[in-house]
Amino acid sequence: MSPSSASTTDADLDAADVRAVADLSSALADVRAELSKAVIGQTEVVDRLLTCLLARGHALLMGVPGLAKTLLVRKLSETLRLDFSRIQFTPDLMPMDITGTDILQENESGGRSFEFVKGPVFAGIVLADEINRAPAKTQAAMLEAMQERRITVLGKSFDLPEPFFVLATQNPVEQEGTYPLPEAQLDRFMFLIEVEYPSEQEEVQIARLTTGEEPPPLEQILDRDRIMEMQRLVRRIPVPDHVYSYAVQLVRRTRPAEPEAPAWIKPLIAWGAGPRAVQSLVLGAKARAAMLGSYMVRIEDMQAVAAPVLGHRIVTTFSAEAEGQTPKLIVRRLIDEFGPVE
Repeated sequence: MSPSSASTTDADLDAADVRAVADLSSALADVRAELSKAVIGQTEVVDRLLTCLLARGHALLMGVPGLAKTLLVRKLSETLRLDFSRIQFTPDLMPMDITGTDILQENESGGRSFEFVKGPVFAGIVLADEINRAPAKTQAAMLEAMQERRITVLGKSFDLPEPFFVLATQNPVEQEGTYPLPEAQLDRFMFLIEVEYPSEQEEVQIARLTTGEEPPPLEQILDRDRIMEMQRLVRRIPVPDHVYSYAVQLVRRTRPAEPEAPAWIKPLIAWGAGPRAVQSLVLGAKARAAMLGSYMVRIEDMQAVAAPVLGHRIVTTFSAEAEGQTPKLIVRRLIDEFGPVE
C-alpha cells in the first residue's frame, strides 16, 4: 500500500508545512555535516540522537569508555545553540546536586532569605554520565525531571527549559559499584542507542584529528526557537492507519502471553514492551520521516526505529541468555518475520 493511497486519521500537511518539512530536512543535513568535522563516524548514532530530539524524547547511550559519547553530546549542543550541562553520576551524588536547592543568602538590606540556586538539570541538553553509578533516590530525581519536565524542591515547583533533552550513558562492561536502572525506569528513555567501535579507517582519522591542532568551534546551525518549531512540526506529520496498526501489532508480538506472539518468542521473553513503546515508535517514525523530507510516515520509518525503541523494553529469560539471544537479535527477527499490515 503506498502512502498516497493509505487511509489516515491525521490531517494532511498544508503547503506551509510541506515547505517546513523540506527546510527541516535541509537544516538537519547541515547539522550532521557540521558534527562530522569534530566527530568521526557514528552517523547512525547522530541520526538517532536527532530523531530523539525532534520527537521530544530522551536517549540512553550504551558503549564502552573512549567512544566520544561526551564529545558528541557537547558538540551537538554547539551546533544547536543550546545550553549544555554534564552531570557525572557517582555513588555519593544527592538529588539536590542535580535539581538545585535553597541557599540562605544575605540581601542588600542586611537581612537573610532563602534563594533557590538552580542545579545542572536546568539546561537544554543534559548529559547524565554513567547514570547507573548513582543510588536509586538520585536516579529517581533525574528520571522524574525527564518525565515531568519540572522539579519540586521543598514544596516549590520549577519548570525546566524547553527544549529539554537528556542523554544518559551507561558502561556495559564495568558493573562493580553500579546501580542498574530498573525496567520501569528504562522505559522512560525513548531510545537505547548502542555506540559501537569505529572502523579501522575511522580510527585512523580520529588519531589524526585528535592529536593535531585544536579544531575550530563548530558553526551554530539551529537555535532554541527553531528546534521547538521543528518539534511541533513533527507532531503534525500524518500517519496512515495501517502504520498505526503495524506499531501496535509489532509491540504486542513482544509480549509472550499475547496470542499475537510467535511461538519461538515465548521461551525467550519474560516481559514484553508496554504501550509507551507504541507511542515511541510512532513519534520516532514521524521524526525520521521529517528528517528524510517525507510528508507521511511509512512502514520503513517504523522498522528503522524499532530496535532502539524496543531493545531496552523487553526482558529476556535465562534461556535466551544461554542461547545468546539478545533483545537486539529478537527485535530484528520480529521485524524480518512481521510483514506490512494491510
